[in-house]
Amino acid sequence: MTATPVSSPYRNLDFSARVRPLLAERWQTLPLKQICCELKSLANSQKRAVECLSDPDPIRIIQNPKSLSMALNTSAKNPKKVCLFYSAETRALAERVAAESDAIELRSITWRTFEDGFPNLFISNAPGIRGQHVAFLASFSSPGVIFEQLSIIYALPKLFVASFTLVLPFFPTGTSERMEEEGDVATAFTLARILSNIPISRGGPTSLVIFDIHALQERFYFGDNILPCFESGVPLLMNRLQQLPDSDNISIAFPDDGAWKRFHKQLQHFPVIVCAKVREGNQRIVRIKEGDPRGRHVVIVDDLVQSGGTLLECQKVLATHGAAKISAYVTHGIFPNRSWQRFEHDNGGCAQNGLAYFWITDSCPLTVKEVKNKPPFEILSLAGSIAAALQI
Repeated sequence: MTATPVSSPYRNLDFSARVRPLLAERWQTLPLKQICCELKSLANSQKRAVECLSDPDPIRIIQNPKSLSMALNTSAKNPKKVCLFYSAETRALAERVAAESDAIELRSITWRTFEDGFPNLFISNAPGIRGQHVAFLASFSSPGVIFEQLSIIYALPKLFVASFTLVLPFFPTGTSERMEEEGDVATAFTLARILSNIPISRGGPTSLVIFDIHALQERFYFGDNILPCFESGVPLLMNRLQQLPDSDNISIAFPDDGAWKRFHKQLQHFPVIVCAKVREGNQRIVRIKEGDPRGRHVVIVDDLVQSGGTLLECQKVLATHGAAKISAYVTHGIFPNRSWQRFEHDNGGCAQNGLAYFWITDSCPLTVKEVKNKPPFEILSLAGSIAAALQI
């Protein structure tokens, strides 16, 4: 038996043409009620008026599109809440980072050792970080502290956290990035492989924040299970230079071509001086390759300093060629064997005497403790830059 189609005057009309007149008639005959609901975000709540019929079925929601857009934008601007753990060395820096944002909450770790010297570690309130964004502020200042921090770094992502970020301001093996002869071990690659195997958290691979890694090609040493984020301390220097009374008389000097390649684009608005090491007999001495320091406040810029020999040679040659004042900046002040003591303070306006300023960041906490409040050293804190990186 075949069903007979039912004819309808609305058969050839679209749905809206059929239904709209019926709804309009129904709206005119039924009373309206207004109820109030709240659209909540993390930081604020806004009320929305909702109109519905006394009939059980809701018909429409009246919203102010502009207000809704503003609410969505406000929600997007709400900072990400981060639980920040830290090593024993980085406690002071972690406190400065937390002071930069109310969204960053410090969490503690108990650092102990067993009688045999191996780490005895405890993460306080571990269940309380489930579903939270978690970060760890590390300092690999010596091989002796790396293992205990790696133990924590490998444990935190497995506590069901929403995401995990490792902040390692100074990548310590960065200067050992290549082999010059068979048998050399590129320990930069070794450490990169260790960090590339950090367990994946619920949110995905670990984010790794490093400041001014020694060689840019080292980013390719990291595997696909980690997301390196390379930041720089140079913006801190630029802000500080703008505060100097002679800010319009500053030139930037690079101790070698490597430093120029690394930083010249960030400092392209300043007159540039490039130094180079040349061999004369059995000695390698520093010469000015290009630029003129005469009458200028010259700031030597590099990524790190160890013994400081190259910087001191640069200072001498710049002073000899007429620099009025000489300062220096490095992101990482390592200074093994207290080599920072080699740098004298020029407080008499003579560039031959020493440095007017030596700016370093707090990427190496042990150095900060030694040189703090000792001219010519000034500390430019990475705290604000780290707090911003944690919101990425």
